[in-house]
Amino acid sequence: MSHATTRFGRTSLLAIALASASTVVLAQTSTGAPATPADPRETRIEQLESEVRALADEVQELKRGQAAQIQTLSNVQSQPLPAASASIALGHPSISSADGQFTANFHSIMQFDAGQYEQQAAGPITTDLRRDGPALGGTASNVDLTHARHLKDGDIFRRARLGVDGTAYGDWDYRLVLDFGGAGTENTGQVYETWVQYSGLKPVKFRIGAFPPSIGLEDQSAPASLPFLERAVSTDMARNLAAGDTRTAAEVFAAGDHWLASAAVTGRTIGTINTGTAAAVPQTYSDQLGFVGRLAGTPLHGKDWRVHVGVHGSYVDRPADASGPTTAGPTALSSESVSFSNTPELRVDGTKLINTGNIPAKHADSVGAEFAAQKQNLLLQAEYEDFGVQRSDGLADPNFHGYYVLGTWVLTGEARPYNAQAAAFDSPIVAHPFNLSQRAWGALEIALRYSDMDLNYKPGAAGTLQTGSSIRGGDEQNLSAALNWFPNNVVRFMLDYQHVRIDRLSPAATASAASTIWFTPAGAQIGQAYDVFELRSQFAF
Repeated sequence: MSHATTRFGRTSLLAIALASASTVVLAQTSTGAPATPADPRETRIEQLESEVRALADEVQELKRGQAAQIQTLSNVQSQPLPAASASIALGHPSISSADGQFTANFHSIMQFDAGQYEQQAAGPITTDLRRDGPALGGTASNVDLTHARHLKDGDIFRRARLGVDGTAYGDWDYRLVLDFGGAGTENTGQVYETWVQYSGLKPVKFRIGAFPPSIGLEDQSAPASLPFLERAVSTDMARNLAAGDTRTAAEVFAAGDHWLASAAVTGRTIGTINTGTAAAVPQTYSDQLGFVGRLAGTPLHGKDWRVHVGVHGSYVDRPADASGPTTAGPTALSSESVSFSNTPELRVDGTKLINTGNIPAKHADSVGAEFAAQKQNLLLQAEYEDFGVQRSDGLADPNFHGYYVLGTWVLTGEARPYNAQAAAFDSPIVAHPFNLSQRAWGALEIALRYSDMDLNYKPGAAGTLQTGSSIRGGDEQNLSAALNWFPNNVVRFMLDYQHVRIDRLSPAATASAASTIWFTPAGAQIGQAYDVFELRSQFAF
C-alpha cells in the first residue's frame, strides 16, 4: 500500500470520529440533558488565550505600519537631496539655498590710492601765511605753526572692505560689511555697515542698523562706481550732517522703475560715543538725533536717455552733546554744537583746509536739489546744497552753500546704468573685457568736474579780526579731470588731476590769538592754491 493511501485513510478515520462526537453533543443538547459545569480554570485560560490573540493582532498591525514607514524612508533616501546653487554674475559670487529662501552675495572692495601734491615751496613766515591750526582741523601730530603747510605725498588703502548681503527666508534682507582701510591711516577693522531689512510689503521696505541713508544722487553712487576718487566736497558735507557712512538709522523707503521716496531717523556714527570725563559723576551724554528724506526719479525717459530730478534734505533736531553739564549750572550755554569741515577731494593727506569750528547750536539743517541728464554713453550731473544753523548763543544764524557740476563720457560706448532702487548711476558694464589675443581693451571713460563749497558767513574784510557772528570757515574750489580704465567688471584704474584753491581769512578773534596761535596778522589770507595728481588701483566685486 502506498504512503498516499495510508495518509488518506488516517484522515478519513479522523473525520468520522469528529462527526460522531459532534452528533453526540448535538443529541444531548437537543434532548435537554444537563451540561457538565464549566471549570473556572478553563474559563480563565480561554480569557487569557483571547487576550493573547488580541495582542498578537496588534503586534501584527504595528509590524505592517513599521514596514510601510521603512519603505517610505527608503524611497526618500534613495532620491538625491536638492543641493544649494552657486553662481558668479559680472564678477559677483553668490550662493543660494535650493528653495531660494536664503541667499548670500559676497563683496569685496580694495582701493589703493597714491597722490603727489604740487605746492609752492615754503617762504618766510612773515610773507608765506599758509597755516594749519586747531580751528582748521589740525591735531597735535600735524599742526605746523612755524612753516607754510606742506601736504603729505604718499599712498593709502582708501577702502579695504569685506562683506556679505542677501535674503533670509524670503522677505528679510541683510548686509554686513567690515572695513580695514581709512583716510590717512589703515586700521585693524571695524563694523562699517550692518543692517536688517523687511521687504514683504512691496514696494515699501523697512531697514534698521548702520548704513548711509539716502540723501542725494552722488551720495547713493557706490564707492566703486564713482567717476572720481572722492565725492564732491558739498556732497560729503551734506552726508556728514545727519546721514553718511556708519550712521545708525531706521529708514522706510519705496521705489519703482522711475521713482524713489525715502525717510529716515538717524543717530550717531559707529565708533563715535560722547562721554563725560568728570570723575565724580561719569555718564554718557546725548547722541545726535536727526531726520533725512529724499524724493527723486526720472520723470522723462526713453530707450537710451533719461532726465533725473530730485530733492533731499536733513534736519538735526538735537546735536550731539560732547561735553555734558558744566559747573555753571542751568544758566550755562548748551554744549551741543555742530561743525562743518572736509578734506579736499583726496584722502592721501587728511588735512581739513576748510572748517567752521564748533558752532553752538539748537538745530541744523540742509536742503539739496539734484539733476542729471543721460544720453547713451554721455552723462551730465549736478547738485546744490544749502546749510543752516540755529545758534544757541544768541548770535545770528549762519548759512553756507555749495555745489558741483560734472560730466562723463565713456569713449568705448558703454553707458552708466541707472539703478532705480537707489536713484543713482553705477559703473559701466564692460562690453569687451581686456584680452590681448582678441584685441579687446575693456572700457575707457573721461570725466570733468567743478565743485565749490563756501563755509564763510559774513567773514569781514581782510586785515580785521573775526567778530560777532561771522565765521571764516573758508571757500574751497576744485577743478578735477579723470581718466578711468575698466579692464573688466572687477578691476579699475583711475588717474585724476585736481587744481584746488582755498580762500580763507585767519579766524583769530582776538589779537592774542592772532599773535600766539596763528602767527599771522589779523585777517591774513591763510588759504593757498595747489595741484595734485592721483592714481587709484581698484579691485571690487
